[in-house]
Amino acid sequence: MYSKMKKNIIFLRLFPNEDVNLQIKNACKLYNVKTAIIISGIGQLKNVKLGYFKEKGNYAEEIFNTPLEILSLNGNICRENGEYINHIHAIFGDENKNALGGHFFEGIVSVTAEIALLKTDIIAERKYDGQTGLKMLYFK
Repeated sequence: MYSKMKKNIIFLRLFPNEDVNLQIKNACKLYNVKTAIIISGIGQLKNVKLGYFKEKGNYAEEIFNTPLEILSLNGNICRENGEYINHIHAIFGDENKNALGGHFFEGIVSVTAEIALLKTDIIAERKYDGQTGLKMLYFK
């Protein structure tokens, strides 16, 4: 990962075979992020795992092994017990120009990834919601 921050904008350049989630977390540690918003993401990934929330306890997940172009990457990152939690959604395009998307669980850089984060001083946390079974975002 190659990165640079200026005026609360963090730019990341990821390289082949780097894990997107891990490198976002590493950048957050490097720049002492409290909370961040993913404002842009482009590039190409492989081994992409996407999900779709159906109902409590039922999250449909699928892995795509062929390279996919990142058409849109957005979400937020907050810190909980010293660890960063990424909540990311994505839209990808395949070789035939078909789009697919959902909750982004994981992906490995195929060629490159260029991601921009907006660092904020907002304190946010995720708390378990018994009705949905999800960790919802709250602000302190």
